[in-house]
Amino acid sequence: MIYLELFLAFLQIGAFSFGGGYAAMPLIQAQVIDKYHWMTAKDFTDLVTISQMTPGPIAVNGATFVGHQVAGIPGAIVATIGVILPSCIFVTILAYFYTKYRKMAMLQGILQTLRPAVVALILVAGLTILIPSLFANGNVSFASGNFQLFPFLLFLAALFALRKWKADPILVMVLCGVAELVMQAVTGWK
Repeated sequence: MIYLELFLAFLQIGAFSFGGGYAAMPLIQAQVIDKYHWMTAKDFTDLVTISQMTPGPIAVNGATFVGHQVAGIPGAIVATIGVILPSCIFVTILAYFYTKYRKMAMLQGILQTLRPAVVALILVAGLTILIPSLFANGNVSFASGNFQLFPFLLFLAALFALRKWKADPILVMVLCGVAELVMQAVTGWK
């Protein structure tokens, strides 16, 4: 039963996550946290971090990670197949029709219309990751001890380095990780 749930959950994610990995994050969250309760919001933030650090698409890495957490290696395989199957089918069909009708004005109009929705999905995914990182209880509240200043400063420094200096994202991630380790070693802060 768990294998079928994993397969169907990630089949839905794979079928409706247009716009890439970040656009898939709200869909993954809805399945693994809200519907099936396989993870907590904190675990989900860790999932996103691990999925970002490993090679490959975020949705595939996330499916593999969740599947493994829930049902071991067979679960990882089932969830991964579930998330990639719709893409394989859609891309094959779309490639055929796109090559046949790519100059059609209506097709170009449809693609133009989808872009704002994809941007909105990416924004939601970013906020889903950012809020638990900055607020201890996972909710936006400036109650005593809830707002975490050091992760906020790291976020601003990373954003500045990426936008202003066009820094290498991998280097920025490594430096942020090192800064966090140093902060924990020096202050015992967690």
